[in-house]
Amino acid sequence: MYRHLEHRLAQQVRECLQRRNPEAALPNLVVEQPPKVELGDFAIPIFPFAKPLHLAPLKIAEAIRADVGPIEGVAEMQVAPPGYLNVRIDRAWMAAALSADQKPQTGTPSGKILVEHSSINPNKAAHIGHLRNAILGDTFVRLLRFAGREVDIQNYIDNTGVQVADVVVGFTHIEKKSRAEIESLAQRPRFDYYCWDLYARVSQWYEQDPQNKQIRLQTLHAIEDAASDTAAVADLISVAVLRRHLETMERLDIEYDFLPRESEILHLHFWDSAFTKLKDAGVLTFESEGKNKGCWVMRRAGTAKANAAAEATGNTGEITEQISEDDQKVIVRSNGTVGYVGKDIAYHMWKFGLLGRDFAYRKFYRYPNNRDCWISATTGESDHPHFGSVAEIYNVIDARQSEAQNTVIEALRGLGHGEAAEHYTHFSYEMVALTPRCAAELGYTLSEEDKARSYIEVSGRKGFGVKADDLLDQLIASAKKEVDSRHPQLSETERQQIATQIAIGALRYFMLKVTKQSVIAFDFKEALSFEGETGPYAQYAAVRATSIFRKAGTDPETFSLDAAGLDFAKNLTGESADEIWELWLASSQTSYVIDKCIATTEPAHLAKHVFRLAQLFNAFYHRHPILSEADEKRKQFLLATVAVVRRELIRTLAVMGITVPPVM
Repeated sequence: MYRHLEHRLAQQVRECLQRRNPEAALPNLVVEQPPKVELGDFAIPIFPFAKPLHLAPLKIAEAIRADVGPIEGVAEMQVAPPGYLNVRIDRAWMAAALSADQKPQTGTPSGKILVEHSSINPNKAAHIGHLRNAILGDTFVRLLRFAGREVDIQNYIDNTGVQVADVVVGFTHIEKKSRAEIESLAQRPRFDYYCWDLYARVSQWYEQDPQNKQIRLQTLHAIEDAASDTAAVADLISVAVLRRHLETMERLDIEYDFLPRESEILHLHFWDSAFTKLKDAGVLTFESEGKNKGCWVMRRAGTAKANAAAEATGNTGEITEQISEDDQKVIVRSNGTVGYVGKDIAYHMWKFGLLGRDFAYRKFYRYPNNRDCWISATTGESDHPHFGSVAEIYNVIDARQSEAQNTVIEALRGLGHGEAAEHYTHFSYEMVALTPRCAAELGYTLSEEDKARSYIEVSGRKGFGVKADDLLDQLIASAKKEVDSRHPQLSETERQQIATQIAIGALRYFMLKVTKQSVIAFDFKEALSFEGETGPYAQYAAVRATSIFRKAGTDPETFSLDAAGLDFAKNLTGESADEIWELWLASSQTSYVIDKCIATTEPAHLAKHVFRLAQLFNAFYHRHPILSEADEKRKQFLLATVAVVRRELIRTLAVMGITVPPVM
């Protein structure tokens, strides 16, 4: 309701200004939130209008207040120096609407959105860094769906890249295992753990003799040949590891619609089609000398073009000036293998429906809710969902891939698809590390220098890191100890379920509360704390709200809907009511905050909102003895407050992928 009222207020104030000055070119009108509810619920700065209207800001604010007319949901407007219009919400109107859970109709943009996240190399177990990617991506999907958007979730599988080649090298050249032996290993539990250790050994093997890296190049080339035995081994390994990744993510309630694989991009000639288009448009050029001799290259994103005239005419095919070696990005290597970025360009042309080709599809994985996850294939099922041809793309990929992402965007622009490039968003984020305490708890030996650091970086190649399943297991075990001590009367199954909910809530909240451009230093104790800015703290607030209704013998789901007859005006009026009104106001802002998260691609705003709501509720709980309130009408109002806050806590936590246990 807060978002709806903000839009209505902004529209009517803008129309008021335009009526008074129909010829003036007015700047955008901004609606802010005052720092304290005592100052009002909205604040509109008038300064930007002073110059175009040739009036002092205070004069403009006074004119608006006099001329704007009544606005449903607005109680009053006040002019405040040096040039603000402070607006107070009709508290009774807002409380009644919130209690009834009114959802005003809003326009939802058309077009399907594609969110690609996780995209873990299928060569070893998922680790803690992958969890940040997946949790960010899954939460962004939930944000978009809450806002009414249609979303496809894709998880790109690089099954022909260097990392998979390295594990193939490990099995075939270090362990010298046959295809049958590898297949037998792949059927064992946690095959991805075996590959984790092997991958680290391969890295050490390369360091022992530089000639060993030639085997990597040979293997990489062989994997791209669909008919080779090496490609069959790579497919066997990558499919087995991919299944484990899906099982790991399922523990976090993270699902996917489609798994496009790099192998099909090659075998279905996506790259061949894209290659032709890129050459014809002059986006790619062939190098006949220098360090990139024999390679097809394109200009790095952000470097200047010398032939400005050709670009100005839109005839990019005429851009033939020499690109300096420093400005070149190799797309096709001199040995004929296609780099990651080249295949990514072809993939994104398919995403936008610009390639003229499509995958074949087959069912790969079924979730407990009977939802199917599809995978790309060279031949597949005739009856399948439609993927691709989307209006917008969000790629959740870490900040180190910014150059590659920008290269794909520039390729789209070079091909003449400027609109697609504008709707391509690199949802970047920083890495996850460990606090020294966390690393020590996981059994790693740390030097004195390491112990003094703020965080310890992880490295899959060195075998130093935290496997996602190990992290989840340890979080659940730690939460279980707390649940066991607090609720020994519950069954083992119930305590295990509650511990799992707490652990998943702790992990997801920890990954979301830090802005995505900040490095996360993960710590078990901090994540699982029932106090402070944590998932368990927010869950506990919702559990506490539920327990109030359990003790009152009332259903919280229906209570607020039946509260329309309460005297909200009486209970939300006066200076002493500001504290409770602040709680109602925060409860009204779910959609407002979710819109902000989407516009800024920053889910941390939602985590902050949940924490604030939990804080305000806990303060309210301690100040007001709800069930012992003697005034029955006042008691009903307090219960209505709890019901609304509980609903919004559960709703916002669900958008973060966090469920609320029955007890804590």
